[in-house]
Amino acid sequence: MAAAADSERKRTLNRRPSSSSFRLRCSSLNSLRLRRVFDIFDKNRDGLITVQEIHQALARLGLETDVSDLDSTIRSFIKSGNIGLTYDGFVALHESLDQRLFGLDMEVEEEVAEEDESESDLTEAFKVFDEDGDGYISAEELQAVLGKLGLPEGREIDRVEKMICCVDQNHDGRVDFFEFKHMMQSVVVRTS
Repeated sequence: MAAAADSERKRTLNRRPSSSSFRLRCSSLNSLRLRRVFDIFDKNRDGLITVQEIHQALARLGLETDVSDLDSTIRSFIKSGNIGLTYDGFVALHESLDQRLFGLDMEVEEEVAEEDESESDLTEAFKVFDEDGDGYISAEELQAVLGKLGLPEGREIDRVEKMICCVDQNHDGRVDFFEFKHMMQSVVVRTS
């Protein structure tokens, strides 16, 4: 019974995302974010991300995946002769999943519900960082998530504390949801 409850609490990739605002709408921002995600998955920096690298990254984030399901999902996006996805294949995979999961035929409905959905997505993103569920992201929690992703900041608490200070508007040494939301809404990518 305890195992069933534990299994129920675990997040899984098999469920359909709850909102279409997950889709990245700004093409330049989308490209920047996708490149960053690709680089995070490409642990050995060989320009390819293997099924195993994706599986490991998702596992570190607490997302359960079946390697064979993951392989069958991305196999057609891997160029013949390669052992993994190139960046272009990763972009094609993202676009395919975006189309399959969210479609493009509901754009009017999306615009109406976008603000509520964005709030819900921000809440879910916040929960990833707020590991103890106390409503705040501490430097230690941020460091833990960055460490799970294998980012160098995950090993340097001083850098993580500076990151927190840049967002911490009320100077309490941690980030609450409203500070997190403000930070996420203020991210702007300048194009030339």
